[in-house]
Amino acid sequence: MFQLQPSSAESAYPESDGKPMADNTKQFRWIVVIQQNLDWLFAHDPAVFVAGDLLWYPVEGNRNICTAPDIMVAFGRPKGDRGSYKQWEEGNLPPQVVFEIRSPSNTDAEMSRKLLFYDRYGVDEYYLYDPDTNQFNGWVRSDPSLEMIESVAGWISPRLKVRFERSDEELQIYRLDGKRFLSYAEIAGQAQQVEQQLAQERQRAEQERQRAEQERQRAEQERQRAEQERQRADRLAEQLRSLGIDPEQR
Repeated sequence: MFQLQPSSAESAYPESDGKPMADNTKQFRWIVVIQQNLDWLFAHDPAVFVAGDLLWYPVEGNRNICTAPDIMVAFGRPKGDRGSYKQWEEGNLPPQVVFEIRSPSNTDAEMSRKLLFYDRYGVDEYYLYDPDTNQFNGWVRSDPSLEMIESVAGWISPRLKVRFERSDEELQIYRLDGKRFLSYAEIAGQAQQVEQQLAQERQRAEQERQRAEQERQRAEQERQRAEQERQRADRLAEQLRSLGIDPEQR
């Protein structure tokens, strides 16, 4: 894990822009869904840093040049807690992929400024989703600038290796193994189903074990009865022999 220790000079860079992370529950849900699923996707890669609503300072010495992408992904940077993303402390690597989830308060001018910022400071992929209108757009760097993706339906992110699909209801994002990005509620629901199925399987296994034990006990009882019958036959045969009768002769 990686943790930066700020000096007194570095503390001049605020760790909050004073703006809320989201304007409504729908925007917040999408930020969390994308950030958490990307975090899970790269959980086993120590050199991929994923963050949500983290201030990014691309230029050392200028605290006024900054923005806080809703989601950012920086390849080649270690995981760990940060108060902000100061690019000069991160091997001078900008976040290569950023997402913005548009809210009703975002103006067209504001979104244009964000696009220009990401273009100027080295983002390779920028994705913008409006959950209210279900409009999804993407830009990918084609040196020297970001170019809009003509068709985002079925588009596979070069960096993230995830696929974006359009639907009438909302954006769908898939991993390359075909698994869809899920909300926490959906993941919890699936986990509950798996737990229920596991409990049912355990119950069935226990019932089978009990049936097998009952069959074993019945077999043991039959063996004991057969042994008792054999012993009685042996005693009768011995009585006949004591009377001078050979039980083997007919």
